[in-house]
Amino acid sequence: MANKQAAFSYSLTRSQLTESLLIALIFLALPLVLATTDPSDAQSLQVLFTSLNSPSQLTNWKSSGGDPCVESWKGVTCEGSAAVSIGISGLKLNGTMGYSLSDLKSLRTFDLSDNDIHDTIPYQLPPNLTSLNLAGNNLSGNLPYSLSLMLSLNYLNFSRNSLSQSIGDIITNHSGLSTLDLSFNKLSGDLPASLGLASNLSTLYLQNNQLTGSINVLTGLPLTSLNVANNQFNGWIPQNIISIPNFIYDGNSFDNGPAPPPPPYTPPPPGKSAPNRTHSRSHAPSTQNSNGGSSTSDKGLSVGAIVGIILGSVFVALVVLLLVFCIRKNKKKDTGARTPKGSLSVGTSNVNTVIQEQRVRSMAAVTDLKPPPAEKSTVDRMQGKNGSVKRIRSPITATSYTVASLQTATNSFSQEFLIGEGSLGRVYKAEFTNGKIMAIKKIDNAALSLQEEDNFLEAISNMSRLRHPNVVTLAGYCAEHGQRLLVYEYVGNGSLHDMLHFAEDSSKTLTWNARVRIALGTARALEYLHEVCLPSVVHRNFKSANILLDEELNPHLSDCGLAALTPNTERQVSTQMVGSFGYSAPEFALSGIYTVKSDVYSFGVVMLELLTGRKPLDSSRVRSEQSLVRWATPQLHDIDALAKMVDPTLNGMYPAKSLSRFADIIALCVQPEPEFRPPMSEVVQALVRLVQRASVVKRRSSDESGFAYRTPDHEAIDMSF
Repeated sequence: MANKQAAFSYSLTRSQLTESLLIALIFLALPLVLATTDPSDAQSLQVLFTSLNSPSQLTNWKSSGGDPCVESWKGVTCEGSAAVSIGISGLKLNGTMGYSLSDLKSLRTFDLSDNDIHDTIPYQLPPNLTSLNLAGNNLSGNLPYSLSLMLSLNYLNFSRNSLSQSIGDIITNHSGLSTLDLSFNKLSGDLPASLGLASNLSTLYLQNNQLTGSINVLTGLPLTSLNVANNQFNGWIPQNIISIPNFIYDGNSFDNGPAPPPPPYTPPPPGKSAPNRTHSRSHAPSTQNSNGGSSTSDKGLSVGAIVGIILGSVFVALVVLLLVFCIRKNKKKDTGARTPKGSLSVGTSNVNTVIQEQRVRSMAAVTDLKPPPAEKSTVDRMQGKNGSVKRIRSPITATSYTVASLQTATNSFSQEFLIGEGSLGRVYKAEFTNGKIMAIKKIDNAALSLQEEDNFLEAISNMSRLRHPNVVTLAGYCAEHGQRLLVYEYVGNGSLHDMLHFAEDSSKTLTWNARVRIALGTARALEYLHEVCLPSVVHRNFKSANILLDEELNPHLSDCGLAALTPNTERQVSTQMVGSFGYSAPEFALSGIYTVKSDVYSFGVVMLELLTGRKPLDSSRVRSEQSLVRWATPQLHDIDALAKMVDPTLNGMYPAKSLSRFADIIALCVQPEPEFRPPMSEVVQALVRLVQRASVVKRRSSDESGFAYRTPDHEAIDMSF
């Protein structure tokens, strides 16, 4: 019996020991299980590492595999399985930030400051950041619109980069934002009205840019530090801004004085002018004269002041008597007439109307010469027949031009200023008296399906909000005297179509690197329209003629948003106006249906143009080669055939691997079934990976400009993507 009890006790002890060991192992392994990084976060960090050219400074980081949280990747802080902070500043990193940052959903702090990161700021950023610091890099392009959706931001610093264009409506409902630093860039244009909505902004640095207009939009902000030095601001400085504790505003063109003059149309009183300089405290108006005495006598009003008051009172009395006389006279003439319900019949309102009309007439000449930098809004509410509100309009951020100003800038739309013609009308180069050059699209009213001015303005409102470095900006419009005109920024190096097919100088051609960069830039433009804009914008007329190139051969997609002005219902009309034959997807030709996937197909055709140098349709070739897609598609996966398809003007100066991968992307885009074509975000990622694999062994100075100059030895550049 004792032996049995001992055996049972031994068995129980061993069982308990085993159980205890298992529990201990579970607890030991639990932190490792919990710390395993979310796969989406891990992949995003791997893409970032590759985009930064896999630097050795980022210890433990990997381009594939690995676990950021478990392996303690340098600068990465995790909570559980999520990366919540990335701090890798001052490490001399270069490359780009990649394309997968938006998958870092839990990231709150992102600091890549004081490195040498280039290219544009990705518009798909971590969406829930509270702190974003990209200062001290080599970033270019404009501010991404996605910032307007990052409502948790508290700190935002893009200083000391090469950012350009206008600030745009990136700060809207950012009630938590306290610090914004955009200093030392190349930003231009007026401050957006939406900046005034940052209700808790205490620190704002805008110095050393090219910003214009007034700073009145900042008047309602609780700022304690404001630096607007070395810009092109003008106008008066509002009193509540001049009183900001740390205010620096030298190097601008502000009017002479800290605030508007008290009475209208009179110069500021002597002794109140303040030169542009640094303020460290509030400046209250002086109450003493030059002799040190009080400006108002202690004994009462002076004789001059009393006489002035009496004369002013007499003048006011005479004006009141005159108005009463006019009102009574009008009543006698209009006896029996009724005042419309809801209107005011006060004599002063008529006087104000006359004064306003006189001001409008006097301003007309100035407006014709230089369009105002106003942010114009369409009618907020349209009154229906029964008095009900029909719809609410959005603000128009583009400038309103007069017909007269556009006629002056184009010499009455003369032939010498004509630079292009499309389905909606002709395009003219405009040269304004202030030296600015723009492109004017004069829309033929017969081509429009939306004849009403309100619908035209709604389309303008939507187009004016498109902001992307690879999209041509709509700067202004004109809806006057039955005219419909669009004013775009001028891109002066011609179109991709002309560069490929009508180059005047046959001794130079686009290099392979330049063609890949053009494909990537236009892909980013379509990705922005399809996947960032809400609702999505379908281009509907994507072709090489609508891809404009600047002096650095950066692509700018034109006519974005114009589909809203074209008819969709009439098949025969839309065939002429939407898409050009040769670029149109099969489903559009068959049914008239056009979607974002139809744009993807057209993009594939443009990539074929870049690869082959051929037009989408060319009747001068043999019948089997007239359609570029039909001729090229069967050969895209045949290496030998592919080499024969390449634009002969490249003279073999291209890497074979890059060519093959470029062809693979084309094959995906031009598939006949729209559901099998990739979204543009995947196309962008594929092109980015293609570019990132570039390892240039030998480069010429000519390749930096995007042109390859033929030489007798036809020496090729040794590269592998």
